[in-house]
Amino acid sequence: MKRDAFSLARDSLQAQEPSAGLRRFRRRGYQRFLAFMGDIDLAFLWKRRWFFITMVVGFALMALPAPAGLTHEGQIVLVMSLMATMLFITEPIPLPTVPLLIIVGQVVLLKVDPTKVAQSLMTDSVLFIMGSLMLAVAIVRQRLDKRIAWWIVRMTGTNIYWISFGITAVCGVIAAFIGEHTVAAMMLPVGVALITLTSNDPRKVHNLAAVLLFSISYGCSIAGVATPSGGARNAIIISYWKDFFYNPTDPATYRFLMDYVTWITYAFPMFILRLPIVTAILIFTFKPEVTDMSRAIARLRTQVSMQGPMRASEWLTILIFALTIIGWVTLSNSLGLGVIAIGGASLFLILGLVRWEDINSGVNWGVVLLYAAAISLGVEMKETGAAEWVAQSVFEGMRQIGATGTFGFNAVISLLTIGVSNTMTAGAAVAVLAPIVLKTAVTAHQDPISAGFITAISSAFGYLTPAAQPAFTIIYASGFLRGSDFFKVGIRMMVFSFIVLMAISVLYWPLLAP
Repeated sequence: MKRDAFSLARDSLQAQEPSAGLRRFRRRGYQRFLAFMGDIDLAFLWKRRWFFITMVVGFALMALPAPAGLTHEGQIVLVMSLMATMLFITEPIPLPTVPLLIIVGQVVLLKVDPTKVAQSLMTDSVLFIMGSLMLAVAIVRQRLDKRIAWWIVRMTGTNIYWISFGITAVCGVIAAFIGEHTVAAMMLPVGVALITLTSNDPRKVHNLAAVLLFSISYGCSIAGVATPSGGARNAIIISYWKDFFYNPTDPATYRFLMDYVTWITYAFPMFILRLPIVTAILIFTFKPEVTDMSRAIARLRTQVSMQGPMRASEWLTILIFALTIIGWVTLSNSLGLGVIAIGGASLFLILGLVRWEDINSGVNWGVVLLYAAAISLGVEMKETGAAEWVAQSVFEGMRQIGATGTFGFNAVISLLTIGVSNTMTAGAAVAVLAPIVLKTAVTAHQDPISAGFITAISSAFGYLTPAAQPAFTIIYASGFLRGSDFFKVGIRMMVFSFIVLMAISVLYWPLLAP
């Protein structure tokens, strides 16, 4: 039988025995391959899988043709925002790494001058975030938490309802001025002390612990939007209003230079209206095992008495912080929130109330960098036209579903922000969404001021998971709560907060418009 050429060639190759040198070469190559594979930490690579997925998806999207009406630079900015959001949600790498990648991306991908990028990172809002964190470290170092707890229970008495209300109110008032995560950290020992003084067995007081600890986190959360200094989200939206709409030559745009008092006028009612309902929802949801906390309060009184009377340094701390608040209220228009915050922190250092070592170790500089890079990316969304393109697309979608009126517009923006803020930090959510929302408001003939407040306030409605807000993460770290507890009460708080916000935006805010 005649054989084809392929069969003859195959048989010829098989008949040739490899040389000894070739066999050694193959053996060494195989051994090196095995050694290389042994050096690879597959578990490490698996933990980083979402980073690699994000990179592949992101660069694939950048390689696609830009949609109609969108520039290539705008496409890159939007993809960078998507990639940052994916990394925020999945956390395959340390979060401070994300802003570093954003900075590199602006220079390498967008061809932005490095000096311009650096300038965009150090805005007044970033200085404010930095200064607020420094102030928080100084206050915590004076250990005023137990005294605050004692003041609360002296005003509220021993009933769990009034103690919960008192904790919520005090946390809210303080958080309105220095930031919710700081207050949560300061007040957590207060709640834990009351819990452990009631019972040494966490299982016996789980519901009580839920009421007290959620009183702290919700007090911080509902007040975090009450004043400009209540959180980074507020400083970010104030910065966007100025960057997007303010024109020094047009007096009609001066309203976009948001001052401290005007912000309070718009946002503080959200805190006041929800304050009494928070406690009612907590008591109804968890039904605490203990309603009379006389024994725990008696033990707390003993601990406070051992500290002795108020020291001069404590009174001086309160005075400096009060002066900082007065400066925010009266001088923020001329000096900026950030400069005043930095000035207050400087006073603490000058007077020796806090050491630089304490500030250096206590301030989360990665958070500062995160907000700075997010703001910088938001500005690029504006300058490349990406925000306007997305705004028009969003508005077209809203028009198709009939959400073109004030209520429909506000509801869509709020629900969108709530959804995003349950998967990433509120500040990051506002930084990403605000440019789109503000441009959409202009396109939809809605008030950008109201749209900005809707975004900022709704970003505080991330109630469903322990990681949704810094204050929630802090109380969850106590070990007294389960993950299901957050969803159990969070869904109720989210629905109630949404209803209150819609009512205020439609009935109250139009009265404030010029």
